Amino acid sequence: MTELLASAIARLQTLSESQQNAIAAIILEEIEQECRWDESFSRSPDILAQLAASAMAEYHAGKTHPLHPEKLTS
Repeated sequence: MTELLASAIARLQTLSESQQNAIAAIILEEIEQECRWDESFSRSPDILAQLAASAMAEYHAGKTHPLHPEKLTS
């Protein structure tokens, strides 16, 4: 276990049971999501490479534009 994780767990142990459970649920969900992403990427490396190549080709062809987040609307 890393020092940072050990420190976080020590701090969590000072919280109430309900707070510990809430944070544990968040951590477990995050781990599950990471596993799903890893699985998705491992099944489709060729597709990801094709998408990246396509995006780079569009960029080099001048077909892309800078993103201006302040101009985005919801």
